[in-house]
Amino acid sequence: MIPDEKQPSYFRNWISVAGTIFSIISFVAICSLFLLDLFWEGANPYLGIITYMVAPAALILSLLLIPIGAGIERSQRRKRGYVPKFPIIDFNNPVHQRWTYTTWAVLTIFLLFSAYGVYRAYNFTESNTFCGTLCHTVMEPEYTAYHESSHARVNCVQCHIGEGAEWFVRSKLSGAYQVYSTIRNIYHRPIETPIRNLRPAQDTCERCHWPQKFFGAVEQDHDYFLPDEANTEWKTRMLMSVGGGASVGDNKRGIHWHVNPENKIYYVATDPKRQVIPWIRKVGKDGKEEVFVEKGSGYTAAKPPKGEMRRMDCMDCHNRPSHSYRDPSSTVNRAMASGAIDKTLPSIKHEAVKVLTGKYETKEDAAQKIRESVSAFYKEKYPEVWAKQKGAVEQAAEAIFGIYKVNFFPKMNVAWKEYPNNIGHLIFPGCFRCHDGSHESAAGKTISNDCAQCHAIISQGAPGDLETKVEGLDFKHPDPGVGETWKEMKCYECHTGDVE
Repeated sequence: MIPDEKQPSYFRNWISVAGTIFSIISFVAICSLFLLDLFWEGANPYLGIITYMVAPAALILSLLLIPIGAGIERSQRRKRGYVPKFPIIDFNNPVHQRWTYTTWAVLTIFLLFSAYGVYRAYNFTESNTFCGTLCHTVMEPEYTAYHESSHARVNCVQCHIGEGAEWFVRSKLSGAYQVYSTIRNIYHRPIETPIRNLRPAQDTCERCHWPQKFFGAVEQDHDYFLPDEANTEWKTRMLMSVGGGASVGDNKRGIHWHVNPENKIYYVATDPKRQVIPWIRKVGKDGKEEVFVEKGSGYTAAKPPKGEMRRMDCMDCHNRPSHSYRDPSSTVNRAMASGAIDKTLPSIKHEAVKVLTGKYETKEDAAQKIRESVSAFYKEKYPEVWAKQKGAVEQAAEAIFGIYKVNFFPKMNVAWKEYPNNIGHLIFPGCFRCHDGSHESAAGKTISNDCAQCHAIISQGAPGDLETKVEGLDFKHPDPGVGETWKEMKCYECHTGDVE
């Protein structure tokens, strides 16, 4: 047996040498990429992935090659009888001392760098850049809508994960499958909703929005333009009763009565998007239960539909708080009211909605065809308008495409129709899922569909001829041709958001 001191180092083998070379290269690359990420102003998800995930993984694998190679080399020498079964470590030996000190120093530095790297990797995976731009095609619609929403300054993780280790782990496990489905190109187009594993709103939304403090009313102004040649304008001012979140000092019921902690509302939906709700159970603070069943549905209080028994929370109404894709009619109304689209252009409301609902392969295709279609419309039907207001027409076309690019995403088959918005009841069932007047208890009590429970119209009419009444007005339909027909049907049965 040859003494250890006279043998060449165990690290003198191709595996350990290769591991050393790759470790040095990886470490230099990590330092360079870190400095680039630190001082580069632009946020790049791929730079973050390489810096904090790919390169560190390569460094760890390279470092592992060094002892693996040494272990293999020692094993081979032992088979030839060159070394004892176990290595002899003698701390009185200066060589062994140097190796020990060097090993501890390297290990300490490595652990310090690793701790910082893990911290940076954690922050990166929690960033909006990581959530919204890494899987660009898949997340482009959600990320774009998020930036257009009132929650644009709230980080994604605050709503989708929240606080605590449990939901952090859950989100990462869920995210792993999402990455897999993206790589395999098996993800849904569009992404399916509602999200089944979403954290309860009590743990996320209610960190900022406090139901017990919801009270009073909020004023809302709405501008409408009819799809006729004159773009007939109609204004409505409403008071939305947003109270009901607390019983003390707020006896009047309001919209947030549904999430008052003293009330528990349960329901079972019979469709995946939770738009059809035939069975509802209310549990009051005294523990008394009432079950309301849709007439003619065949269900009873004791026999609910098959499906998830869900307790109602914020997300049952505010189901698109940060990722709302607006319908063409309402977005064109806003653009016309703000002046982005000239409301004096004849038939612009109808034409704008029409081109927005056209079929386009890509956004580039939409940009070209929308501009061409709007210009061609005025050239052919209103040549005098085209001659005198060409600039206004072109500006309108640009504004229409601006609406398209933040609400329509052809690659993901995303548009407003794919994602029902449960706030209100104009385009989708929304409130009418329960408040339709057809849900009745065994005692004959009905869930009311009285509009005054939620809002009061204090002003309505054409500009310059507004009818006003603080106590509230009876609704008057802007289109005189509709007459009283609207009373016999629900809003969303006529209003679909496209050409009307």
